[in-house]
Amino acid sequence: MSGFSFRGKNFNNPVELSLDVIGGRWKIPIVWRLKEGSMRYGELRRSLTKITHKMLTHQLRELEQDEIIVRKVYPEVPPKVEYSLTLLGESVIPVIDLLREWGEQYRNVFNK
Repeated sequence: MSGFSFRGKNFNNPVELSLDVIGGRWKIPIVWRLKEGSMRYGELRRSLTKITHKMLTHQLRELEQDEIIVRKVYPEVPPKVEYSLTLLGESVIPVIDLLREWGEQYRNVFNK
C-alpha cells in the first residue's frame, strides 16, 4: 500500500494513522477509563497517578481534536467539565481490549 496524507500529516499505512490517534503512553489509558462513562478532569487525574497536569491537558485536547472524546462544560460556578467517549471513541474499545489480551498472553510467556 502506498502512503497517504491525512489532516496534513503523511502516513505509510493505516496502522501509523491509528497509532498517531491513540498511541503513546496516556491516550489508551484515558480512553479505557472513559469506557464506563463520563469523568471529570479531577477524576481522570487521580486515576492516572503519574500523569502531570500539563500532559493530561495536552492528551485530552488531542483526543478531543481527533473526535475520540467530547468535552462538556456545564455553566456553573465553579465550572464543571466532563469528558466522555464519542461513538468513534467507543469503537476503539474492542481494539484496546485485544491489545490488553495480547499483553496478558505475552506476559504469561515469560512468567513460566
